[in-house]
Amino acid sequence: MTNKKSRTGAVRKKGLGKAVGSGGQGRQALEGRGPTPRAEDREYHAKYKEKKARERYDAAKARYTERTGRPAERGGRNKKDESELVTGRNAVLEALRAKIPATTLYIAARVEMDDRMREILRNATNRGLAVLEIMRPEMDRMVERDTVHQGVVLKVPPLEHAHPMEVLDEVIDRGETPLFVALDGVTDPRNLGAIIRSVAAFGGHAVIVPQRRSASLNSAAWKTSAGAAARVPVAMASNLTQTLKEFKKQGVFVVGLDGDGEVSLPGLELADRPVVVVVGSEGKGLSRLVTETCDAVVSIPISSATESLNAGIAASVSLYEIARLRAERAGA
Repeated sequence: MTNKKSRTGAVRKKGLGKAVGSGGQGRQALEGRGPTPRAEDREYHAKYKEKKARERYDAAKARYTERTGRPAERGGRNKKDESELVTGRNAVLEALRAKIPATTLYIAARVEMDDRMREILRNATNRGLAVLEIMRPEMDRMVERDTVHQGVVLKVPPLEHAHPMEVLDEVIDRGETPLFVALDGVTDPRNLGAIIRSVAAFGGHAVIVPQRRSASLNSAAWKTSAGAAARVPVAMASNLTQTLKEFKKQGVFVVGLDGDGEVSLPGLELADRPVVVVVGSEGKGLSRLVTETCDAVVSIPISSATESLNAGIAASVSLYEIARLRAERAGA
């Protein structure tokens, strides 16, 4: 017969020194482990990981500032670079000759050197610009598609547009007869570049672009202008119609170009007066408000087989005729 005293569990265990009774055995548990740690102090918590990430970022930012002397901005790598790229040898050379602000000159590796390239390098070196040699595929990726860079790209800060009325006052103060071109809905930067080039060629003073729905002076415009963008001011109008009305108050006649215009361009009576020529988009033409503001709506005689002219070509033809008439009447 089995001895009951030898069975497991039959012996009463001795107490651990705690008083037996109500709450006695849970006294230590009731005392707790102290206050609950904050979420950011618990290693397993997401807040703790966020805090450590911030600490690492702040430390890296401090090291960057110490190393470069420049403050580091949060998200700086993703900040949009609003600089423009001037491409092509003629455009870059003209920009450097005009001493427009620039930051960096990029040269394609093993680029063919000619007189223009040598002058570009000499000019950039004299101005203390950073000159970087990069591989041609990398340069291809820098510029817009289908842009011919000819192995040279100049990085310039965002263009600071002039105010139309300030440019007009300067022209009047010089005793010259104002000749401006305003763009109404022209969104192709190549058209803008071509118009800037024509303004420079035929003695114009500036191009006015609206703040909204207009081409910007980007690398394509710089390229098409063949450097003229460095010499011809590009003024920005917050409201084109109101700007044209202000021009009229200063004695400037507003001439709009439209295929259905009642006045023919050849022999334009207003040519020798202060004039702003308004060019509309190739598709929609002039807007209604701008048309109502014009002193004259002028058409360019073309063959009936051709529906319309490109905005850049229309502006060029008009500026040529105005310049021809001015010279003719001045010599009469």
